[in-house]
Amino acid sequence: MTSPSSLRIAIAQMMITEDARQNGPTVRRLMHEAAEAGARLVQFPEGCLSGYAKEQIRDWDQMDWPALREEHRQVAALAAELRLWVVLGSTHRLTPPHRPHNSLYVIADDGQVVDRYDKRYCSHTEILHCYTPGFAPTTFSVDGFTFGCAVCIEINFPELFQEYAHLGVDCLLLSAYPVDSIFEIRARAHAAINNYWLAMATPAQTTDLLNSELIGPDGSVLARADAASELIIGELDRHAPQFDVALNKARPWRANAREGDIYRSRRVRDPRSEDRTSF
Repeated sequence: MTSPSSLRIAIAQMMITEDARQNGPTVRRLMHEAAEAGARLVQFPEGCLSGYAKEQIRDWDQMDWPALREEHRQVAALAAELRLWVVLGSTHRLTPPHRPHNSLYVIADDGQVVDRYDKRYCSHTEILHCYTPGFAPTTFSVDGFTFGCAVCIEINFPELFQEYAHLGVDCLLLSAYPVDSIFEIRARAHAAINNYWLAMATPAQTTDLLNSELIGPDGSVLARADAASELIIGELDRHAPQFDVALNKARPWRANAREGDIYRSRRVRDPRSEDRTSF
């Protein structure tokens, strides 16, 4: 069976509260809207179901874990009903006294949680007071397109984004709660350098800094929310003419260049090369 050349995805920009019982219905409403728009996958911001530590959650003792678990269950059930993949930002509880993970749940279109990404590069405050870090990348495939996951401050670690390029992702899903507007420039740079799509889901609380958007493999913005938007729809199209250079020329060339053989095989022994003090 031939994989499709394009895939429609949705990116959410929702208001996050401290109550999972309020966030859950918003998530499910946006899932319905994404499915009605023909999306095969919908991505949500960091911490959107549970609330995010440092913002909505000040103490894990205030978390209603049974309510959060029930909201997770309802989201998964709706994913199966809609035949929709969901990448959901939330908190993953560990066995006490261990702090939870800051996670992205990957829920398949049959309602099963097929994987989970746990934020690896937590901030200084997060690692000291809020979360337990993860240690592995997460990739999964939908209709022939491979996705990877990253969370917020990890945008400052280019090696993570290069790792996903090496793993062959077509689109990197970056869910965040950003604290500065330079965040968007970094995201576009990672997309252009690694030649993959980058979908960025941010909450409504941070629209004064930037908005959720879909970035192309050349670094261009393909779809961007405005301050009033809760959902945007974007297309990943391998055959789009504007991405021919990025996908079919730059990406394979850069992978080959990183291997280094094209340079090592052309190394010469020449006194004028070795003498670094002459004109």
